[in-house]
Amino acid sequence: MFSQAVTNILGLDSLLAQLVLALGAAMILGNGYAIYRNRRGKEAAKNAAEFRTARTFWLFGIGVLIAVWGTASLIIK
Repeated sequence: MFSQAVTNILGLDSLLAQLVLALGAAMILGNGYAIYRNRRGKEAAKNAAEFRTARTFWLFGIGVLIAVWGTASLIIK
């Protein structure tokens, strides 16, 4: 009974869905920016890793799935 009251007071159900959505959005923005910079012909810094097209698009797609999951969790609730 106490744990349910804490969950309702703090809104932990929606907080977790918001964190999942934020993680997905961060993956979309970060990988989208990397794709954008690569298409513009800008190279990464000297100490940075090389641009890997397949990995970047894969992580972009995973970010989309995570963001959809977080959004659906917020809407369906």
